[in-house]
Amino acid sequence: MNLIEFELRGEHITLDALLKATGLAPSGGSAKLMIAEGKVQVDGRDELRKTCKIRAGQVVAVAGARVAVAAAGSAGAAAGGAQNL
Repeated sequence: MNLIEFELRGEHITLDALLKATGLAPSGGSAKLMIAEGKVQVDGRDELRKTCKIRAGQVVAVAGARVAVAAAGSAGAAAGGAQNL
């Protein structure tokens, strides 16, 4: 399973924006479709809310990948993690 570390720039990011920013979805529309089809989990639970707020410490799983979300300035996410666009 592919692990992606994502560092927030603010307090939160919406789920659809996170999928697009990490490259797990090629577009915002694709991200929303993935969520609506029940293909995305947040902290081990299916998530159907496209714009739910994802905060530091949460883990998002989709299509064989896991995204660990860290607060801005976190040591682990700063090295090579995707950035919030």
